[in-house]
Amino acid sequence: MITCNQNLQYLLINIFVLYAFYFGLCIGICNITSTQYLRDPATLWCPGNIFKLGFFNPQNSSYRYVGIWYNFSETTVVWVANRDKPLKDSTGVVKISEDGNLVVMNGDKETLWSSNISSTSQTTNSTAQLQGGNLVLLDNSNGSIIWQSYQHPSDTFLPKMKIPINSAKTREKTGLRSWKSPLDPNFGDFSSSITTILPQLFIWKGKYPHWRSGQWNGQIFIGVKNMRSVHTGGYNVVDDEEGTVYLTGLADRKEAVRFTLEPNGNLVQSNWDENERNWMIPWLAISDDCDVYGTCGPFGSCNSLDSPICSCLRGFDPKSREEWEKGNWSSGCVRRKPLQCEEKNKTSKEDGFVKLEFMKVPDFAEWLPSKMEDECRSQCLRNCSCLAYAFDAGIGCMSWSRSLIDIQEFQRAGTTLYIRVAYSELDHPREIRLVAVLVIVSFLIVCVGVFLCWFWIPRRRGQIWFQFKRNHQLDVKKISLEENITTKVDFDDLSMFKFEVLAMSTDQFHENNKLGQGGFGPVYKGILADGKEIAVKRLSTASGQGMEEFMNEVLVISKVQHRNLVKLLGCCIEKEEKMLIYEYLPNKSLDVFLFDPTHKRILDLSKRLHIIEGIGRGLLYLHRDSRIKIIHRDLKPSNILLDNDFNPKISDFGMARIFKCNQDQAETRKVAGTYGYMAPEYAIKGTFSEKSDVFSFGVLLLEIMCGQKVASFWNEDTPLSLLGYAWELWKENNISNFIDPVIWDPDVEVVFKRCIHIGLLCVQEFARDRPTVSIVLSMLSSEVTSLPAPLQPAFANFLEDNGGSVNYVTLTNLDGR
Repeated sequence: MITCNQNLQYLLINIFVLYAFYFGLCIGICNITSTQYLRDPATLWCPGNIFKLGFFNPQNSSYRYVGIWYNFSETTVVWVANRDKPLKDSTGVVKISEDGNLVVMNGDKETLWSSNISSTSQTTNSTAQLQGGNLVLLDNSNGSIIWQSYQHPSDTFLPKMKIPINSAKTREKTGLRSWKSPLDPNFGDFSSSITTILPQLFIWKGKYPHWRSGQWNGQIFIGVKNMRSVHTGGYNVVDDEEGTVYLTGLADRKEAVRFTLEPNGNLVQSNWDENERNWMIPWLAISDDCDVYGTCGPFGSCNSLDSPICSCLRGFDPKSREEWEKGNWSSGCVRRKPLQCEEKNKTSKEDGFVKLEFMKVPDFAEWLPSKMEDECRSQCLRNCSCLAYAFDAGIGCMSWSRSLIDIQEFQRAGTTLYIRVAYSELDHPREIRLVAVLVIVSFLIVCVGVFLCWFWIPRRRGQIWFQFKRNHQLDVKKISLEENITTKVDFDDLSMFKFEVLAMSTDQFHENNKLGQGGFGPVYKGILADGKEIAVKRLSTASGQGMEEFMNEVLVISKVQHRNLVKLLGCCIEKEEKMLIYEYLPNKSLDVFLFDPTHKRILDLSKRLHIIEGIGRGLLYLHRDSRIKIIHRDLKPSNILLDNDFNPKISDFGMARIFKCNQDQAETRKVAGTYGYMAPEYAIKGTFSEKSDVFSFGVLLLEIMCGQKVASFWNEDTPLSLLGYAWELWKENNISNFIDPVIWDPDVEVVFKRCIHIGLLCVQEFARDRPTVSIVLSMLSSEVTSLPAPLQPAFANFLEDNGGSVNYVTLTNLDGR
């Protein structure tokens, strides 16, 4: 009887061992050998490693893939084996084949992927291990690595990777290859590679370049914005002195870092934030249109802060002015006057160079053996085919003999580029001095004549306009202001307008020219003597705002310039009059269209998304990209102006505050802003930061999607506010009731869901839970594919008074005491 029990127990143990061996029981193993396989759904993992290898299926897909992912972020896959041949069920296995290769096989024993190592001897004496994020195949006889995934990457570049640009041994070239879509690991349209001479990192769309890093100078890629050292970029180019050049990542990063080639062609750096338990995006290869390869065509230069962003290099004109004016700059520019060395008779004077600072130098650079910049210049000048040159201490002399393509102007850093032009295109100091003397003498004569007319000739009010229409600027030194205010504003870059000029341009501030009324006062349309249209913002004595708010707006907006910020042309300060003069925007403000039953139909979904993105880019510039850090504090639809093409421009900087570079938040006893758009920490405690503007942006986003004001929102079926109503419908997956019926389309419901999701993330009660503006923009462009679930928003319910009636706090400008 005992013998029977022992036999039964032995049989059960064997059955259990076989079951565990063949089906994995989701138990992780540390090695794959010729006798130990990895079967779905088991994982390859060793203690202490932050990576795992196993089987996964993308969201909404039944296909199975073998990949590597992070332990703490299992949806973040960094490498895939069988990208183009997925497993169709859960019978997959990873094993060592008879020839020693690592293979992925399905239940029919069909090989879907192989390490594909050619071997002279048929042996299975090898072992596969996961070393960090690197899947390696080891030769058991000597412990050497015979194959590794780091040299065969998917779409992700990791620290400690060494991707050979050009191997002296294998002559192979490798690089990243994007996924086909965020949910499909198959090979996408975009790939990356590095050139070997004057190394540059490229992103390719098919066979055409999509982005370029600029040349490597031993420390940085000189065409990457704000890259000051290798330690800020996270990668390096290393020559092992054996004929192999490597692109390698930094191995001493404390946090998890990865660079991913996204399906849309953007290279994105992501850093893991342990406190937020989320991926943060500190850098994107393509942050605006200027970063796309060749946006402005040959001999064109791109500046993202200009409008339009493309301009021809000095000495060049658009090749097709008609296409250029339409915003199609791909044909580029052509030289205006031929070079002297191209002329047969050589009658003109010698060519020269135009100096361009802070530039991303063109593609197709040629290296010249010059150790000094002057020698580089001379070599280029002697060579008629040399069209430009640049000198970098780490590279030496670079010259160009073909079309200058992919040039960009940075705000700082960059390289000085010298463009060869004809002599007549150059500045000539002697001639300029002569012209300057003539202009000054003529100006003095005109001034004397004006002075005599002013004192001796009888004049009516209409004659005053004639006298000032040629010179409507006022010397700021004659303005009587408190010294502590004027010292904060640099008036040298700001035009000062006379009151008479503005009065005549607005027809004495006639009611027919009134554009609107704000907390500051009325805004009028004006036309200057040269026909230029302007918007005049006149401070009302009843507005409650004084010289401090007025000068604050001048101080803030005079220091910034961006396509999504309204442009300040000047101001007027005479006696009790204080006025600001802005560019005129014919479509007025966003609220005029958004909340009007007739006009809102003009704002289709495409325009609304464009407006949302533009507001976000304007905020990002204020928070991060401008030379000063600015918190707006009063973001709302009436402060978003629209130009002819419905491009949004943030306005009204009277409440804005300037932060120091290392300052994250500030407090004030004087709470200024508009209820409904104010973050709870600001409205209650007077604490404001970037996240306060993010809250206002979230309210604005929800208003744009809903088409209703946050202040006047009312639904008889619920006591919820606009924010609370969006929250409840989002939880119930019923956002169709929230979206403006004018733009609702069930075919793009996923777009509406994503917008509402992002808006709810922005209006969360606590500032720490809200994303930054840069993260919000990445979410809007789907560069961040996985969004965290939002918490309940602030002010989700209406405030109830003692009588039980439902009231919402009136939208008013206030000064808290």
